Amino acid sequence: MVEWRTFGRRQVYASPWVEVWLQDVEVPGTGRIEHHVVHYPRASTTAVVTNEAGEFLLIHRHRFITGRWGWEVPAGWADPGEAPAEAIAREVEEETGWRPGRVEPLTEYFAMAGISDAHFRSFHVTGCTRVGEPQDVSEAARVEWLPEKDVVALLTDGGISDGPSHAALSYFLGPHRLAGRR
Repeated sequence: MVEWRTFGRRQVYASPWVEVWLQDVEVPGTGRIEHHVVHYPRASTTAVVTNEAGEFLLIHRHRFITGRWGWEVPAGWADPGEAPAEAIAREVEEETGWRPGRVEPLTEYFAMAGISDAHFRSFHVTGCTRVGEPQDVSEAARVEWLPEKDVVALLTDGGISDGPSHAALSYFLGPHRLAGRR
């Protein structure tokens, strides 16, 4: 068997957004080590937002950690007690100024299973209504509806490099469509 056994853990850092733990584990063939684990206490959500014209609603923003500008899907964390679908509907409106009509589950995944329990739930959002300017001005420099061919080009040329955005859009354009879902 290659299942790692755990013997305990200790917290190294905590905030409302992220926790870092050292976990005492036995690795088969290696022995016992302290392995770092990044825990996210709130549900992470993303949305692939499309309209009847087949366009995708994306935000263009700068990420100081990577020092890069790029296009992303709306995303955010659920507040305590908030369902992930409700959270992403709120996030889409806050970040884009568009209020979702329908919010349907798309996929979910663990982003970095080797070091983190970061669990993303992606949704497909349709039927949006423009309600005004984005509420959170720190989220995006631009909000635009882009045609599918532009989104595919951004995915392939590095214009979309954010992991959760890449995963949600790639899943939507690939397996979701191949399974006959629209």
